Amino acid sequence: METTADIFPVLAKVMSILLLGGAALLTAALFLVRKLTRELPKGANRNWWYVLAGFLLLFLSGYVGFLCLKAGSLYTHSEMLVVMIFLLGAVFCLMVCLLAYRTTLELKRIYILEHEAMTDPLMGIYNRRVLDRRLRDEVMRAKRHHLDLGLLMVDLDRFKSVNDTYGHHAGDLVLQHVARLLIESLRQTDVVARYGGEEITILLPHTPPSETCDVAERLRRTIAGTPVTVTDHQGGKTELTVTVSIGCASLLPAHDTPESLLQRADQGMYQAKQQGRNKVVRFDAPQEAAAV
Repeated sequence: METTADIFPVLAKVMSILLLGGAALLTAALFLVRKLTRELPKGANRNWWYVLAGFLLLFLSGYVGFLCLKAGSLYTHSEMLVVMIFLLGAVFCLMVCLLAYRTTLELKRIYILEHEAMTDPLMGIYNRRVLDRRLRDEVMRAKRHHLDLGLLMVDLDRFKSVNDTYGHHAGDLVLQHVARLLIESLRQTDVVARYGGEEITILLPHTPPSETCDVAERLRRTIAGTPVTVTDHQGGKTELTVTVSIGCASLLPAHDTPESLLQRADQGMYQAKQQGRNKVVRFDAPQEAAAV
């Protein structure tokens, strides 16, 4: 029959095992924090997780220090209670880190799905669905608050000949090149979206009619002055100059609608094509078409 003197050494071993288990759980929590910080962008949130990792290291050193302090000695009832609290604390830390990591991955997955639903996969700009919604919202906002709103319709000149001469891969590079130049040349509040094919629509909130045309002309010059290198069918490198025709229109305060604004910008772009391409044409009224 076991005596009390025989039980205490066994309990001491159990307490040591529990402390080691708690240390192992904290180590696993640190590993999760490390993986989580890799998923987060640089910033305050990431820095706070580094602070938490520092606390976890501090707790881990406390576990190891307590284990070394009690090595070879018996545990009192209060010290056994401390060990149990240590273990439960380690379980809590691990669960919090695990849930935070899984939540971060889920939010990242949702963000990717939303981004894919809003973005054209080739050009990396908004798709037609987003354009229709933003155009309707911006027209309503501009009318309600009496604000200016400009719209540009951009079409690549002779794009079919690029595909025929250099192949569809080169055509994709040209589309991506133009989209990148547009994004880099515009404000963050402007909306750049693929209308269809090689046509791109740009919404310019808070932009007067005169400035709308100035923006269009600046974009036209930037694209024409920035060649792109493509590979032909034989594998040779060719520096290709790309030009665009742009139709610009501004919201008419009286009776304009999203559809009529878009139609006038499209008519301006068509007029730019008819006048020789690589031009900007303003189309603000049904009978008005003026080259800029």
